[in-house]
Amino acid sequence: MPRLAMKPRLYFFFFGWLAALPVLAQQDIRLASPDGNVAFTFRLTDDGPVYRVAFKGKTLVDDSKLTLSFRENGTFGKGLKVKRPRFREADETYELVVGKAKTVRNRYREVTIPLVERRGPRRRISLVVRAYDDGVAFRYEFPSQRNWSSYSLTDERTTFRLARNPKVRTLFLPGFTTSHEGEYATLSLSEVKDDSLMDTPTLFEFPDQTYLAITEAALVDYAGMYLIKRNDTLTSQLSPLPNGDGTKVKAVLPHRSPWRVLLIGDRVGALIESNLLTNLNEPSKIGDVSWILPGKSTFPWWNGNVVTDTTFEPGNNFETAKHYIDFCAENGLEYHSVVEHGGHEWYVSDGQNFVPGPNADVARPVPGLDMQKICDYGRQRGVGIRVWVYWEALNRKLDEAFAQYEKWGLRGLMVDFMDRDDQEMVNLQEKILRKAAEHKLHIQFHGAYKPTGLHRTYPNEFTREGTLNYENNKWNSRVDPDHDINIPFTRMLAGSTDYHLGGFRAVPRSQFKVQSTEPLMLGTRCHQLAMYVVLENYQGMVCDYPAAYRGQAGFDFLKQVPTVWDETRVVDARVGEWITIARRKGADWFVGTITNWTAREVPIRLDFLPDGAYSAELYADAPDADQHPNHLTQQTRTVRRADTLTVQLAAGGGQVMRLRKN
Repeated sequence: MPRLAMKPRLYFFFFGWLAALPVLAQQDIRLASPDGNVAFTFRLTDDGPVYRVAFKGKTLVDDSKLTLSFRENGTFGKGLKVKRPRFREADETYELVVGKAKTVRNRYREVTIPLVERRGPRRRISLVVRAYDDGVAFRYEFPSQRNWSSYSLTDERTTFRLARNPKVRTLFLPGFTTSHEGEYATLSLSEVKDDSLMDTPTLFEFPDQTYLAITEAALVDYAGMYLIKRNDTLTSQLSPLPNGDGTKVKAVLPHRSPWRVLLIGDRVGALIESNLLTNLNEPSKIGDVSWILPGKSTFPWWNGNVVTDTTFEPGNNFETAKHYIDFCAENGLEYHSVVEHGGHEWYVSDGQNFVPGPNADVARPVPGLDMQKICDYGRQRGVGIRVWVYWEALNRKLDEAFAQYEKWGLRGLMVDFMDRDDQEMVNLQEKILRKAAEHKLHIQFHGAYKPTGLHRTYPNEFTREGTLNYENNKWNSRVDPDHDINIPFTRMLAGSTDYHLGGFRAVPRSQFKVQSTEPLMLGTRCHQLAMYVVLENYQGMVCDYPAAYRGQAGFDFLKQVPTVWDETRVVDARVGEWITIARRKGADWFVGTITNWTAREVPIRLDFLPDGAYSAELYADAPDADQHPNHLTQQTRTVRRADTLTVQLAAGGGQVMRLRKN
């Protein structure tokens, strides 16, 4: 039985005390989370709608305006009236095919606030708000109505006027055309310069160690959202359509925006553990999910297509693919990726530097590459075959290509260089997911915007890039442990991120040099192993070449670690310094800890374990890891939930363990 066949349990209740007439008379509409800690307050002023958000009685977002500007009939904001709000609450349980948890509870309270213009075109827009124990979300809904059948949105001015000058961790961007790859900045909100474009998710840390992150969920048929600071207030900025006239969204009614999401907690780990983004997405649109099998994959492009000790000529040919497929079969790796060789794609193209030429054909391999033979051999060895494609070349003949891929027996593909999140690109990505599912193909988006929980709706979406990651080791030294430690608290709050993991050539900082073939790594071998647990990634990469792993310490852990999880717990964390995450698959727990360039001693409490004795396989930085970062120690011991393990992390180091019930 497919896991998503579980029938949700929904309970709806009306709260008379919330919708009472005195509340309406004061124009305050209040909604609290089920545990009462998160509170959302809506009020209509002469200048338009405003809202506030509080957590445990303390204001996080002070009165913040909500307005929408349209090419037709101007701004929707002033001169409104509120019709009677509709309250309900829901409690459902669903299962994810791919995710950081298998069974998810979706419990919230909701209010729909209908807003109507008092004069003029009398347009109607509803603000729908949901309050969860770990955050709050709201979106705009545009119902069918007379005299308004479609719209062109020029600005969505959703504002966030944050209280108490929180510390900000964000990625500043030069514009909307971006791969979302860069270093995160840390500064106070007051230090953020006006008109600086900020990516989402962005994390805000308040003086009392309350944490709030702003992002979005269910980005469908709309433009991606960024933040910009003006007059001490953060305002949403939408990625414009490429036609250049300033339009952000074109739609036919009924329509709705994505959810504007505020993840909230007094423990930063609660934001990482949260499943709020998938809660806000629709259930799976894929009926049979039995073919969706996440796992780890080779990616030979990263290592420079290294093939050692061979009797054949490496290249875009069957023998090279067989070399990697045999390695996967020997070590339990689920997929091999066919990408390129010698700077040329695996498919016919007359372009340069992977940009598709006018005659590019993603359904036709280059001469000498027999894709059918590769897929057949992979199937014999129990290894799925994936391919890389440039999005524009794929889009030219999407149906033909997917039909051919299914005929060959391909299992999935990476779609690259998208670099946009305007409405057209957002719609194209959903189209790719939908059509790929029809041909039983999974998708990995590269050069793409952050996840928005859509892997609940389309569980064939395995991962997205949108992160400065280890592919940069081929060109520069920008990605190091100081950068790595920021990712769990920023980009990973949105979900799965591909990071090009698996480099097994760590060197001290003084010895690092850029090399495109056999790239070097900063940080220890144990840091690299721990990243497989710390990061969320349903399509994990094993980027190095086969000989780089054989006989190497820690490769046995890499072979064991899953890519999807039944449960995720953040054991402890210090933002920007270190983090320990425990993830469960079945009865086994995998625990990963990473630090920045500061060596430290970290206590790891095991109170997340059920009762009983567990056999712990421990991998730790060796005492000489500062000079020999590939060195690690291994030991096995018995542990229980009452135990606390104290681990020594080298500078740029890490620690991992696998816990199995005795």
